[in-house]
Amino acid sequence: MNNQIVEWLREHRITEMECILPDMTGVARGKIVPKDKFISDPEMRLPEAVLIQTVTGDYPDDSMLDLTDPDMVLQPDPNSLRLVPWATDPTAQLIYDCYRSDGAPVDVAPRNVLKRVIGLFDELGWAPVLAPEMEFYLLSPNPDPDIPLSPPVGRTGRAEFGRRSYAIDAVNEFDPLFEDIYDYCHAQNLEVDTLIHEIGTAQMEINFLHGNPLDLADQVFLFKRTVREAAFRHNMYATFMAKPMENEPGSAMHIHQSVVDKNTGRNIFTNEDGSPSDHFFHFIGGLQKYLPQSMPLFAPYVNSFRRLSRYTAAPTNVEWGYDNRTVGFRVPHSSPAARRIENRVPGVDVNPYIAMAATLACGYLGITQKIKPTEPRQSDAYELPFQFPHSAEDALVKMRDCHELAEVLGPRFVKMYVGMKEREYSEYFRVISPWERKFLLLHV
Repeated sequence: MNNQIVEWLREHRITEMECILPDMTGVARGKIVPKDKFISDPEMRLPEAVLIQTVTGDYPDDSMLDLTDPDMVLQPDPNSLRLVPWATDPTAQLIYDCYRSDGAPVDVAPRNVLKRVIGLFDELGWAPVLAPEMEFYLLSPNPDPDIPLSPPVGRTGRAEFGRRSYAIDAVNEFDPLFEDIYDYCHAQNLEVDTLIHEIGTAQMEINFLHGNPLDLADQVFLFKRTVREAAFRHNMYATFMAKPMENEPGSAMHIHQSVVDKNTGRNIFTNEDGSPSDHFFHFIGGLQKYLPQSMPLFAPYVNSFRRLSRYTAAPTNVEWGYDNRTVGFRVPHSSPAARRIENRVPGVDVNPYIAMAATLACGYLGITQKIKPTEPRQSDAYELPFQFPHSAEDALVKMRDCHELAEVLGPRFVKMYVGMKEREYSEYFRVISPWERKFLLLHV
């Protein structure tokens, strides 16, 4: 056992450990163990099948699974050690990495998929830098899934109404909640930055400081859990569903991305004279070519596609442009050293490890294949035809057939992910919706 971990646990008088890992949906799986048990035996084992459960808890077809159901050997990452600030007893949480019994990384573990892609940049002497933006809705408690959602009551005793984008008073309505969120984030060393009110009713956005992709994926993974827990304590729900309400815009996880040279620290998107580099344009070209073929990683559920519609602050295309929010890939105004590309396609319902790995994989393929982008779009891109797959099934077919993407992310990961999503969608289509009962039951 790492002596620093032991000392930290004693310093904080920890009595319980939450030993967790993210599955493919981004759900925290693992075990809760007493601190003394953790110190004496920090290694943990879980079956690999826990990684590939659908969001309903089902599994892909048996033909994809190892029916012997072997255990993974799980090793804690000391850098992920954090408090669980909302716990009643002093509790810590630790994220684990997944290995096989021979020491090889488990290739379907989302954290390992992101490490694999970061490693490809490392081989070129580069390090990706990311900064995610997280949108989410606050809601009144709603335990009945058949009843539409509604905004919560704020400190004035009234529920929010209308669109209050960037309104300070609208954020102040929930000051007690956000004070807890910031306190919880500070206790966990989650480096959150700006808080704003987004376009939707009781829709908020919190931005993260830029940094290492793996560390930021960990932070987003923990942040979602943190916001939900804080909301519960204020008699609210917080949802990271991509499109929770039919008349409100969806929620995104925009990802700002750049790449630096590890030896010089220079942004490779910028030439020495301050102009945009070929790497910059090729990265965009890779996003344009490969993102439509990797849509299940950015829009993982049937609900995710509801967000991607015209005039709802969500992209419908793979165009790019300078400071243009109607395109899929926006280049914000910045200094040459801070030149970056904002991927506006991912919904906030993504697994952060997988979405970050996927956006970097697209850019990596663009750079290594020297893919040229289109000309930057200067006008309203919503006028263009829809450029993404039109359905979840179509998206899965495109992803299954994209061998270049599979080589970067890992062939077995892509196969398992597609199999998991196929099972998930088949479950969804068995459900008869209220719309069907309302309009079809007695009229057709």
